[in-house]
Amino acid sequence: MDSGETLPLSEQAEWSDVVPLTQDDGPNPVVPIAYKEEFRETMDYFRAIYFSDERSPRALRITEKALRVNSGNYTVMILRCFVECLILVLLSSSTVLKWEFDWKRLVLEELNHDLYGELEFIKSLANDNSKNYQLWHHRRWVAEKLGPDFAWKELDFTRRILSLDAKHYHAWSHRQWALRALGGWETELDYCHELLEADVFNNSAWNQRYYVITRSPSLGGLEAVRGSEVSYTVKAILANPENESSWRYLKALYKDDRESWISDPSVSSVCLSVLSRRDCFHVFALSTLLDLLCDGFRPTSEHRDSVKALANEEPDTNLANLVCTVLCRVDPIRANYWAWRKSKITVAM
Repeated sequence: MDSGETLPLSEQAEWSDVVPLTQDDGPNPVVPIAYKEEFRETMDYFRAIYFSDERSPRALRITEKALRVNSGNYTVMILRCFVECLILVLLSSSTVLKWEFDWKRLVLEELNHDLYGELEFIKSLANDNSKNYQLWHHRRWVAEKLGPDFAWKELDFTRRILSLDAKHYHAWSHRQWALRALGGWETELDYCHELLEADVFNNSAWNQRYYVITRSPSLGGLEAVRGSEVSYTVKAILANPENESSWRYLKALYKDDRESWISDPSVSSVCLSVLSRRDCFHVFALSTLLDLLCDGFRPTSEHRDSVKALANEEPDTNLANLVCTVLCRVDPIRANYWAWRKSKITVAM
C-alpha cells in the first residue's frame, strides 16, 4: 500500500481541492452517533464527490474506501457501478481513432482486467460481511459483464462461502443465478452429492439437487431422472429414516404425477421398510404413508400389520385414521395437525 494512502484524506494532495461535506443531523440531534474518525472523514469526502457529480478515477477509489468502512451502503455501491461504466466508456472513446479491431481488442482486454480485479475486491468485502444484499447484487452485475467464461469463478466463490455456512441464502441464490445465466450445470449434481455425503441433513443441498434435476438443460427433466433419483433418495432414507429432507425430496420427485406417486412400489416399500424397524423415528414414514392413502394408494396386509404393531391396539377399519391416531401420539408437537387430518378423512368417508 502506498504510504500516502495511510494518511487522512485531508492530508493527501489528491484531495486538497475537495471541501468535505459533513452529515446534516439537524440542529439538535437527540442521540448523535459516535462515528469513528476514519468513517466520518471518508463519508464526508464521499458526500462531496457524490453531490458534485464527479465521475473520475479518484471517485472510484473513494467508493472503495467507503465500502470498506460500510459495505452495506447502497448509494456507494450504485455510484461505484456507474463510475466503472463511465470509465469503460471513456476508455473506448480514447481509442476510437484506432483501427476497429485494435479498438475492440483494447476495450475487451481492459474490461476483463478491471472486472476481474473487481471480483477480488468483492471477495475481500465478503470476508467481513457475506450477508450483504448490495455485495451480491454488485457481484452479479460484474459477473454478467464477464460472461460464461467466468461461470467457474462464481461457482467457486459460492462454494467457498457455503463451506463456512451451508445454509447461506445469498450464496445459494447467487449460485442458482450463475447456473442459469452463465452455465456450469455439468458438475452441479456431483457437488450436491458431495454436500450430502458430508451432511445428509443439509436441506439446502437437497433443495439444490432438486433445482438441478428440474432446471438443468442437459438432464432431460424430472421424468427422465426420476428412476435414478428415487433410488438415490431411498438409499438415503434407509440410512437415516429420521431425515425429513430426504422424505420431502422423495415426494417432490412425483410432483404433478399422482398416478406414479401411488403406483411406484419404491415409495410404499420404503415406508414399509422403515415402519418395520423398531430402532428409528417413524413419523416421516407414517406421514408419507398417510399421503399415499389419501391420494388413493391401496395398502397391503404388511402395511396394515406394521401400523397395527405401532398402534398397540385393534386397528381402525380405516388405515388412514389409524395412522393419524399413531401420529398424534408419536408426534405430540403436531398432534393438533394430525387430529385435523383425521377429521378430514372422516368427512371424506
